[in-house]
Amino acid sequence: MIERPAGPPHWHNNSAVSAIMTETCLALLPGIVCYVWFFGWGIAAQCLLAAAFALLFEAAALRLRRRDPRPFLRDGSAIATGLLFALCVSPLLSWWASLASVAFAILIAKHVFGGLGRNLFNPAMAGCVFALLCFPEQMNAWPPPAPGAAVLAPSEQLGQLFSALGGAGPAADSLSGATPLNAMKARLGAMDTMSEIEAAPMFGRLGGAGWEWVNLAFLLGGLWLLFRGIIRWHIPVAVLAGVFLTSSLFYLYDADLHASPLFHLCAGGTLLCAFFVATDPVTAATTNRGRLIYGGLIGVLLCLIRIWGTFPDGAAFAVLIANAFAPLIDVLARPRVFGEQR
Repeated sequence: MIERPAGPPHWHNNSAVSAIMTETCLALLPGIVCYVWFFGWGIAAQCLLAAAFALLFEAAALRLRRRDPRPFLRDGSAIATGLLFALCVSPLLSWWASLASVAFAILIAKHVFGGLGRNLFNPAMAGCVFALLCFPEQMNAWPPPAPGAAVLAPSEQLGQLFSALGGAGPAADSLSGATPLNAMKARLGAMDTMSEIEAAPMFGRLGGAGWEWVNLAFLLGGLWLLFRGIIRWHIPVAVLAGVFLTSSLFYLYDADLHASPLFHLCAGGTLLCAFFVATDPVTAATTNRGRLIYGGLIGVLLCLIRIWGTFPDGAAFAVLIANAFAPLIDVLARPRVFGEQR
């Protein structure tokens, strides 16, 4: 296993895990409120459910490892994993699908590697990819945006969430639909042009009706984390630069077949990924130069998967691929050790 180098001197910044996780969860609240406003209360229920499942499997894993679960349950890391997972999946994802995905995130992606601080892959994104691969139909069904009054009533969204077999009822079948990224990929495959696609009401002005506001809320939360010193600027800036530059190249090559850079920045989970997922201190690169390379890799992969891949939003896959390269990036971007001669 490659060890991540870090040159002396070292110092502790007195940041507790519980304080960092609490700030992170609070910074997610504006995005969650926007989600609820545009897509209904299903996303709030999904967040509560995923967080509860994460705590349950965290306690179970720690008991199996003969560790006292109380300090780990109080540090907030499991809750943060549950919230990030819930914000990356459909509000209509059934409870049992969420249960299976969170179990994979906590038990396999986290504790098989040794638990908090030792996991190679981001647990929330591992759970998201598990859901994408195992439950693609449910993951692609989203309630259409309806500001302040969701088309699907709360009872209908909760009925779908707690359905026994995961099958959508008649109301959900008729009123749920694809995200702008899903619709764009499907219509491009049908040989429509971007001007025809963006004429649809669901595409809004930038990243799709409702989605640009959700991403703006996550941007505000991310800026708060930067202001508080919870995260550093290198990874978010590199992710957004990678998305912008890669999508610009395709857009300049053929604007009829590729979405604009602003669309890619404001659609899907771009800003959530840049500020809350890619900045995970355990699975990201640790040196400043390494963070820039790591973030840029995520941004480029995110766009390439969106454009060439099967799945419409490549954020989760991009993060997991970059996680695998993070130790190597740290070796290649090793800073000069204190006292070392050039």
